[in-house]
Amino acid sequence: MTPSVRSLGAAVTVLIADDEAIARAALRDMLGDYPWVATILEASNGLAAVESIDRDRPDLVFLDIQMPGLLGTEVLRRVEHRPFVVFTTAYGQHAVTAFELGAVDYLLKPFGAARLHGAMERARASLDSTAAQSSLARLDEALSSGPMTRLYVRAGNAIIPVLVSDVSWFEAQGDFVVAHVGSTPRWLSLSLNTLEARLDTARFARIHRTHIVNLDRVKAFRRHGKGRLVAELTDGTQLAVSRKKAQELRVLGV
Repeated sequence: MTPSVRSLGAAVTVLIADDEAIARAALRDMLGDYPWVATILEASNGLAAVESIDRDRPDLVFLDIQMPGLLGTEVLRRVEHRPFVVFTTAYGQHAVTAFELGAVDYLLKPFGAARLHGAMERARASLDSTAAQSSLARLDEALSSGPMTRLYVRAGNAIIPVLVSDVSWFEAQGDFVVAHVGSTPRWLSLSLNTLEARLDTARFARIHRTHIVNLDRVKAFRRHGKGRLVAELTDGTQLAVSRKKAQELRVLGV
């Protein structure tokens, strides 16, 4: 994949990818207030967005997640050029994927000039930062077909990488997942099912509907009460094992 490369302070090319003509026109009008935006392109569907991204190589893309032909996430899987991305959508449930996919920001429609200004400030900082490639690395990591090796989590105002191998266990809490890394919990905005699909099955196991455990951190599986098992981790943590998983482990002689 080819990342977006630009000189510090240079004017940028922006692509608006949205199937709603009114939404494209409104955003184009608001972007006219930013003198550092040199060119504004448009795409009305996912396939057109892919073509424009690879042909025109925009620095920044406002990408609607729900578009005819291809979803915004599918657009990102197909392109060779790697722009910075601000997701836009009318569906709030998609917000949970934006950060993990390396988006600069996420705009929930309808949004106005004030909310756009915040996204543009973050976009400008990313475009001009010497560490700008970190969000592109997050994007490539998230879209990779192989098991993920790093997570990118918020720590105050910073974004930090965490090696997946350093996580002892993952725990579902409502709409979020907590990654337990040493004594520091890290919150992730995604579902446990989504996370499970991206983990190395030789190293991580779903032992309960709310728990995925790093097998390298399991000291033992121990009997706990009648017909129950717990996974005892090297730090002393004990996690319940579901009846189904317990039956699978018994077949293996546990």
